Amino acid sequence: MESSEGRSHSPFRRLRNSMSRHSNTVRLATLCSILNKLWDLAPPLLIGVAVDVVVEREESLMAGIGIIDPWHQLVILSIATFVIWGMESIFEYLYGILWRNLAQTVQHEFRLMTFEHVQKQGMSWFDERQKGDLMAIMNDDINQLERFLDKGVNDLLQVSTTVLVVGAVFIAISWEVALFAVLPIPIIVWGSFRYQRSLEPRYAEVRSAAGRMNALLENDLSGMSTIQSFTAEEREANRVESLSNEYREANRRAIRLSAAFVPLIRMAILVGFTATLLLGGWMALDGAMAVGAYSVLVFMTQRLLWPLTRLGETFDLYQRAMASTTRVLDLLETPISIHEGEFLLSTTSAYKSNIEINNLRFSYPNRDILFDDLNLSIEANRVLGVVGPTGSGKTTLVRLLLRFASPDGGSIIWADRSIDEWTLESLRRNISLVSQQVILFPTTIEENIRYGNPEATFEEVRQAAIIAEATEFIEDLPNDWSTLVGEGGHRLSGGQRQRVAIARAVLKDAPLLVLDEATSAVDNETEAALQRSIRKISKDRSTLIIAHRLSTVRYADSIVVMDEGKIVESGTHDELVALNGLYSRLWNVQTGESSGISQ
Repeated sequence: MESSEGRSHSPFRRLRNSMSRHSNTVRLATLCSILNKLWDLAPPLLIGVAVDVVVEREESLMAGIGIIDPWHQLVILSIATFVIWGMESIFEYLYGILWRNLAQTVQHEFRLMTFEHVQKQGMSWFDERQKGDLMAIMNDDINQLERFLDKGVNDLLQVSTTVLVVGAVFIAISWEVALFAVLPIPIIVWGSFRYQRSLEPRYAEVRSAAGRMNALLENDLSGMSTIQSFTAEEREANRVESLSNEYREANRRAIRLSAAFVPLIRMAILVGFTATLLLGGWMALDGAMAVGAYSVLVFMTQRLLWPLTRLGETFDLYQRAMASTTRVLDLLETPISIHEGEFLLSTTSAYKSNIEINNLRFSYPNRDILFDDLNLSIEANRVLGVVGPTGSGKTTLVRLLLRFASPDGGSIIWADRSIDEWTLESLRRNISLVSQQVILFPTTIEENIRYGNPEATFEEVRQAAIIAEATEFIEDLPNDWSTLVGEGGHRLSGGQRQRVAIARAVLKDAPLLVLDEATSAVDNETEAALQRSIRKISKDRSTLIIAHRLSTVRYADSIVVMDEGKIVESGTHDELVALNGLYSRLWNVQTGESSGISQ
């Protein structure tokens, strides 16, 4: 996207460009807003004409166009009033429908665009950002845009129309009165833009504080068990209080500035109103101005007063929206960290092809190199176990295979092409992942398993659950397959969540099965059940098992041992135990044959 160039433009221009597909709707809504205001400004003219009729009678302005009888003049004015009010109401309805529907549409589109854009980012991109801040952008900031489009744009258009029409009427009636009455308007407009520039950084600070607040709340709600177990409720409450105060103070600084706007506008308008009252009255008394015309000027000044006093509120809404626009469009213009290829990886080729990792280099931002010339082969239709101490690079290897992150050098070859030449969709469609931290969605067990294949029948879902040895506990539940798992699957035990995840992977039926610490957080009985499931689903496909528990990989066709990003040992379980190296020491620790790892 246009990234740095786009960000150099004003927020309003960036918003306008991003809404270019709705330009016809914007033009039509703008026209309806202006026409509504034109009809809204007509009654003061009618009042002036009516006053002229009552005062001048047969010598009134209407008499000059051939309607002599004052009663007939008043009847015509009444009919005109009905027409004007009707037209005003029609255009008010139309602009209300158009602006509100546009606001809802833009809100919907921006929310989808931001979510889809975020989905394309690599996992390392998420590691550098706070989820709460991203949620604030996709919710609060986009909602702020919706509020501005729903109300603020129409207010700005109608204020502008009012100023132009009232100014024209004043000049037409008396340029002398207009000179003094309209004089404050340029000052008001100039002051509005000055306020706009002053408010912009204030509301940018408000949105930033809102993002930090959301991030903390999201983190605390997710980690409530940790907070309570460490009796840290007061500590976290103090942190929330501190950030909430920051947010409140940022708002106070913005409010303090924006609140001064309306009183200043009122004082400026007072000058114009007083000039109209005194100068126009003097001219009417002197006979230089008709009484009806004087009435029009007084009423028009009043019509000018109220919209301009709302200008402060409108500019406040505008600045909030522009601050949100900057955050939303900055997110949308963030470069995609993972670039996909154009070729499609076929399932047939994936089943029969080895995965070759050649001279792989990788490091996380601002950290030491993890992989430096890593070489590894994942053979087709065989089970490869990868073990090693924490921080040795096991899970990072999974990230690179799924292209959640991109290597700094080297290549990963699958079906005779580097995986960065395949489209992300075709690559990931051919990989089933079961991770340690199972994510289930707040729907039924059946729907969570069907996530692996949305088109699957219930019988296919059930067969996948049988292979994962999940049917027994599922059918013992009061609502069996229709049981709601809760947010993140919290209504199920860790072992139950893992079985559902394995069933989901079975249903996907991909050529490569990746198990990333899939049994690390379950009891021995559950692990035994999961081991049986793994042996069933690893048949006729390539399987990569990342494990901390060595019992998980004991029966793998081959095992590699990693330490500090390097492969230090490889072989079968029995061969590695016989080496008396790192694997053997780890095995002895886990089986209780040794008190620890020798240094």
